[in-house]
Amino acid sequence: MATATSSFISTPTKDDPYIYQTGFGNRFASEAIPGTLPIACNTPQRCKYDLVSEQLNGTPFVSSRASIQHAWFYRVRPSVVHGTLSRLPSTPDLEADFNLSNGNVTFTPQDMGWDAFSIPSTSEYIDFTQSWKTIGGHGDPSVKEGLAVHIYAANTSMEKKAFVNNDGDILILPQEGRLDIQTEYGKMMVRPGELVVIQAGMRFKVTLPDGVGRGYIQEIFGSHYELPELGPIGSNGMAMPRDFEIPVASFDIDVDKGEWEIVVKLMGNLWTYTQKHTPFDVVAWHGTYAPYKYCLEKFINASTTARDQSDPSIYCVLTAKSKRPGVSLAEFLVFTPKWNATTNTFRPPYYHRNVATELMGMIYGVWGGSGTNLTPGGLTFEPSYMPHGESFERWKEATSADLQPTFVGEGAMAFMMHISGHVGLTSWALERSGSLQGQQEGFWDGWSGGFVDRLDEVDGALKDAGLKGLERAGQ
Repeated sequence: MATATSSFISTPTKDDPYIYQTGFGNRFASEAIPGTLPIACNTPQRCKYDLVSEQLNGTPFVSSRASIQHAWFYRVRPSVVHGTLSRLPSTPDLEADFNLSNGNVTFTPQDMGWDAFSIPSTSEYIDFTQSWKTIGGHGDPSVKEGLAVHIYAANTSMEKKAFVNNDGDILILPQEGRLDIQTEYGKMMVRPGELVVIQAGMRFKVTLPDGVGRGYIQEIFGSHYELPELGPIGSNGMAMPRDFEIPVASFDIDVDKGEWEIVVKLMGNLWTYTQKHTPFDVVAWHGTYAPYKYCLEKFINASTTARDQSDPSIYCVLTAKSKRPGVSLAEFLVFTPKWNATTNTFRPPYYHRNVATELMGMIYGVWGGSGTNLTPGGLTFEPSYMPHGESFERWKEATSADLQPTFVGEGAMAFMMHISGHVGLTSWALERSGSLQGQQEGFWDGWSGGFVDRLDEVDGALKDAGLKGLERAGQ
């Protein structure tokens, strides 16, 4: 008889040298030195090897058992050992307040598009903490309600420097270049085609193994990401919990070997302090509050275009709740290759006026729709309730094509941030990004529609049904 001797741990690959625990929302436990985690209590009078116990909370102490999130660290030195805080110079391209009183934010009903955002030139040295540029958002972190959308574009690795976001959880999507992320929990390598979530209060640093890094960030205030309900899909489909990867404990020792800088983001402002030891000295940890990554290519599509288009929420990877019951703060969707079937249906995304705001981006490949000018590294914006959809030419093609089984989206990955509130756009996005596209003109010119060419046929059908015929202007 064969007996397992340990829980499942992933295997390193050529592009990712690290190993991971797997699962979503589990209570994890990891120790770099066997026997380090205490038994039967979290804070023994004296931890093994004279380590220090320290807790990080992601939810209030008094929370339901199902929702509580926290982690216990066993580290060389406690986080409280650090120098004096000081505020860094203001960063005009970084926003956290999206109220009407902020003159750097504009709420507009106009759809927008941006070409690929530029990567810093070789004459600049921009690391991950310095590279954030805010596109837009709503709410603010002070009330722990709302979100922000940013892009990052960096060309310099962080050395003895760590970052912690006290405003909210961040979902990072690399689009160009891998991110080698060291956290207090361990290490993660994240490539284009994967996402990583690092929750509020967690310290981490980013190095760039490919020399550059560009991508997208969705930041949520006062909420945490969850897996969406499966509903009638049943037991399997969408993002599978087993495909989420969580780091294993990995610690450094560099006590009194030079200063580390810790950068703290609070209400969109950056603060800094120094300490004479690495923040990545956690020898063991356990808990439910942990960073994770997910390979988006593993997402299981459930397309139903045999008869009608499904709403885009069927492509939801992660969702975050708002304070209004039954209403999400945001849903993160991914569009990966899928089969279209053969029966009578309009295959492109249907014409739409959505209560949610849609921010859409491209990781790689070519977007198959004509309704947006979307390129890898760029972004589009469809405001709440404003109409959007395919071009007239695309409509004519889709309504007259010979419907055969078609595999669509091959070699491409796009995503959407489906946001329930109105989103204000920043001055940087509208004025200083250098990527804002001009307004699409003539996109629907020539639209006549078939109905007006068949008025005589319609008039006859009404009269055949015993109804009054059409009244036409000028008659």
